[in-house]
Amino acid sequence: MGDVPGPPAPAAPLLIACALGIEQFALRSGRGGGAPAGLSVVRTGMGPRAAETAMGRVLGRAGARDAAVIASGFCAGLAPGMHPGDLVVAEETRDTDGSTACAGTGLLVDALARTVPGRTVHTGPLTGSDHVVRGPERAGLRATGAIAVDMESAATLRTALRHGPRPVAAVRVVVDAPEHELVRIGTVRGGISAFRVLRAVLPAFYEWHRSLLLPRR
Repeated sequence: MGDVPGPPAPAAPLLIACALGIEQFALRSGRGGGAPAGLSVVRTGMGPRAAETAMGRVLGRAGARDAAVIASGFCAGLAPGMHPGDLVVAEETRDTDGSTACAGTGLLVDALARTVPGRTVHTGPLTGSDHVVRGPERAGLRATGAIAVDMESAATLRTALRHGPRPVAAVRVVVDAPEHELVRIGTVRGGISAFRVLRAVLPAFYEWHRSLLLPRR
């Protein structure tokens, strides 16, 4: 007689990391139905060092060690024609410490198109910075092939993989773009648009998570 199979291993949890309180509020208030068991929305604080420290602390906990990780929140668009409320799905994240490939980019693009119809979704490299990027510096980053920049995604995903294999992704909402810099009139309207989009994205994250589950080790 063969061995009787035991119950399936519980699915890995989903951890969504963001830097700012307003980003965490948007993500938490927009959960809706279908949230996976073990969902956490973690605020890391601003900057790459804060992201590394927070992710190391969170992923050291027993309940989060196998978590799939999405870095989310707002970003600055680098490509001409980007607008506040556009979405960026990273194919990879980059910074001075290297690059991290993202999992399931196509799945996320398709899921976001269904979840927030009418919003433009950009894909490509998402680069990291340790400061807010302004003016001419955008052109230099764009010349590297990056389509957007933020301060935490690269550090968040790199730290996540240092704590073990898992699916990682980065999805950001453009709040600042070459023709729509934060210092200009219309910033408030652009910020509200980006906030509303960020509130709406979670069902797409849940779909990505269901498609790329990792069993617990």
